[in-house]
Amino acid sequence: MTALVTEVEFELPKGYVDATGTVHRTGVMRLATAADEIYPLKDPRVRNWPAYLIVLVLSRVVTKLGSLPEVHAGVVEGLFSEDLAYLQDLYNRLNGLTSTQMAVTCPQCGAEHVVEVVPLGG
Repeated sequence: MTALVTEVEFELPKGYVDATGTVHRTGVMRLATAADEIYPLKDPRVRNWPAYLIVLVLSRVVTKLGSLPEVHAGVVEGLFSEDLAYLQDLYNRLNGLTSTQMAVTCPQCGAEHVVEVVPLGG
């Protein structure tokens, strides 16, 4: 029986730069729970701007980033775009939310195509 991996270490491509100029690149992300995806939906920032959801979700599941005492929404907001994209991809892979490709055949012409199937809830 394989043990469940509940946390993974990561290294950001660029790194978060704090107020003192220190760059924080290494961190830990844990598996998401249902609460991690549901509770942020109640936040008024998400209701007014749905794209903000990923900021709140990542601030819940990134448990360590460099020597920062806490990873909060302000930290995630301060990430470079490349680092945010990296963490979104890591989140999706860690939680089994990656897209898959599937070969399909057109029922009208019979041509075969490869299409991307987006995961439910992802």
